[in-house]
Amino acid sequence: MTMKIEVQELLGKLGVPSSLSGTGSLKVFTPLTGEEIGSVEKGTLDSVNVQIEKAHDAFLKWRVVPAPRRGELVRLLGDELRKSKEDLGRLVSIEVGKVASEGLGEVQEMIDICDFAVGLSRQLYGLTIASERPGHKMTEVWHPLGVTGVISAFNFPVAVWSWNTALAFVCGNSVIWKPSDKTPLSALACAAILDRALERFGDAPNGLHELALVDRHAGAALVDSPKVPLISATGSTAMGRQVGPRVAERFGRTILELGGNNAGIVSDQADLDIALRAIVFSAVGTTGQRCTSMRRLLVHDAIYDEFVSSVKKAYGTVTVGNPLTDNSLVGPLIDKSAYVQMKKALQDSRDLGATVTGGERVLEDKYPDAYYVRPALVEMKEQAGPMLEETFAPILYTVRYTSLQEALLTHNAVGAGLSSSIFTLNIRESEMFLGAAGSDCGIANVNIGTSGAEIGGAFGGEKETGGGRESGSDSWKAYMRRATNTINYSTELPLAQGVSFELD
Repeated sequence: MTMKIEVQELLGKLGVPSSLSGTGSLKVFTPLTGEEIGSVEKGTLDSVNVQIEKAHDAFLKWRVVPAPRRGELVRLLGDELRKSKEDLGRLVSIEVGKVASEGLGEVQEMIDICDFAVGLSRQLYGLTIASERPGHKMTEVWHPLGVTGVISAFNFPVAVWSWNTALAFVCGNSVIWKPSDKTPLSALACAAILDRALERFGDAPNGLHELALVDRHAGAALVDSPKVPLISATGSTAMGRQVGPRVAERFGRTILELGGNNAGIVSDQADLDIALRAIVFSAVGTTGQRCTSMRRLLVHDAIYDEFVSSVKKAYGTVTVGNPLTDNSLVGPLIDKSAYVQMKKALQDSRDLGATVTGGERVLEDKYPDAYYVRPALVEMKEQAGPMLEETFAPILYTVRYTSLQEALLTHNAVGAGLSSSIFTLNIRESEMFLGAAGSDCGIANVNIGTSGAEIGGAFGGEKETGGGRESGSDSWKAYMRRATNTINYSTELPLAQGVSFELD
């Protein structure tokens, strides 16, 4: 069976009509072999504008549905995802090149956020605030915001959609989703799964969820429309620099989840066995194509030679290949462009005097149209050049440090601020790393790697990562608008701050 036939069978089982996945102008290729696995019809600027109107009309109806009832739709979505986990996980692995457990893990993440959002639908709490005026009560309440535009990236083609959609739905919003043009088949599958949940739900307004398979030009309609008050965009910092100002110009809101140049600090007081396992997974998992992948490693000078030697040895044993046929731990890069960027970063490092271990292309004879690479370990003399930037590939740069203060300065001296780790058994070091003068990232971990965040916590970062937060904790507030209410139940009209205003 060819991979294209398998994909079409999977899509059929997931409820996607063959007419949507095999006759369009946008061709879809699997990074596993480079072969074409489907094609979809692209939307237009006009079609997106129609979808915006439909989603806005749906919002006007959905916002007055009680939140627990809205949560029932998300419960049904989670139920349908459980039924489709194996097939959707397999499709994700084929379309993105993930190992099987990661494809399934991404769908499990979708199920988990649905469970979280269902509970949240009964916990959209406001506040009662003490008023300085007698006979008055102040409250803070949260209301639905409007259409949520979701722009997602290829590396997590379904989980990011679910983070946003599950929360947006229970908060009373409608959703328009623009997925990556590299992963439209997974998007079609998610839409079909949601359609089954909507059918079971029974009375959701038409247009509550719209899938926009469009290019950047047509997708700009979402960014520019005043009827889309919130844009949640996941991707590169360069993309965020374009999206953020355009939305801000119309006073819209953004949740930006952008680049991550994530680092791990290995203390001379670390459990080196735990550190090694955590670092290797963080650096090479998903072929270094996670926004939370570890890209920089700061190792205490006293253990540097020993520990980096262990990392090299581990890198030498990591299996690279098609993870769906030979159980390899490292699959392919998404495409040729990613490989070219990786090669350039490695050459730039060599030009700075770095020592590079690994990084070469492999399996070219077997898969001439796919891009498999050995993970690269790059020993730098100092943090400079490509080490200061994110390259979406399995490159781990290493430098030495002698004091934690020095390591923190190096750690924070990059543009992005997403995820970070320290490996130490010293409570003073760990608390310093987690404190205000420590890591400047939105995620700071102790004795675990930089990747693999759970849905219960707010996910996102600072600086060039964009400042947005998705998923757990109180991230739901970004999908709602806040109103402060004051109720006068007295027979008087006292003013705040002691102001006197009496009419004759």
